[in-house]
Amino acid sequence: MKEQYPILEFDPTREAIIEPSKVFPKIDVPECCVFCFFQEVISELKVDGLLTNIYTLRSEYGPNPLYEYNIYGKRIGVFHPYVSAPLAAAFMDEVIALGFQRFIAIGSCGVLNKEIAVGQLIIPTSAVRDEGVSYHYIPPSREVEPTSEGVFAIETVLKRNNIPFIKGKTWTTDAFYRETPNKIKQRKEEGCITVEMEAAAFFAVAIFRKVLFAQILYGSDDVSGSEWNTRRSGEKRKSVRRRLFDIAVETCLELERI
Repeated sequence: MKEQYPILEFDPTREAIIEPSKVFPKIDVPECCVFCFFQEVISELKVDGLLTNIYTLRSEYGPNPLYEYNIYGKRIGVFHPYVSAPLAAAFMDEVIALGFQRFIAIGSCGVLNKEIAVGQLIIPTSAVRDEGVSYHYIPPSREVEPTSEGVFAIETVLKRNNIPFIKGKTWTTDAFYRETPNKIKQRKEEGCITVEMEAAAFFAVAIFRKVLFAQILYGSDDVSGSEWNTRRSGEKRKSVRRRLFDIAVETCLELERI
């Protein structure tokens, strides 16, 4: 049905012209996969011989390896979904077609509250859909949520390890150069504490494809004030990024118990 704005014209048809399941054959993959936005962590694991290449995804950027990580006799998928909702969601659709069913993503975010420290762990409980991808997977709505079982598993792991965290609403946007003072004020007023570029799309793909998805972010730059504060802290970021990978792996193991 034609709407005033094309983005609102959701079509619930299950099968598209380019259907991932017809392009990417199922292969022998683990059930759970870590979406790791930290390329240096993946590179470090690869140098240490801890990753095995099991498939190669491709885009105009070139090859994007899909790895397997083994721990305690368990297999876990690992790959970099790339930044921004369109490409990250497409890669997610592709790895679902390959056979993955559970996903834990780890990444960084901008904070909308200066009291959220660099390295603070945040579990998104919903995402404001200020991007375009999610509207092609689920009907229009202001927000979309991750899978509750995934959020519970993350909380369980963080509490077990006595790692402090906060939960809250995130703002997913396609245009970080258009995070204007007025937009930031509006998002803060509706309860957003972070801003990033993929969560809403990930959550929507998970709902459409009926898979499990949850995410852990860490506080990085601060866009809560009148000026951008990059809050550069290399060592702090490096340590939290590697630690986040271990948390995601443990969460994948925890999901096997749910």
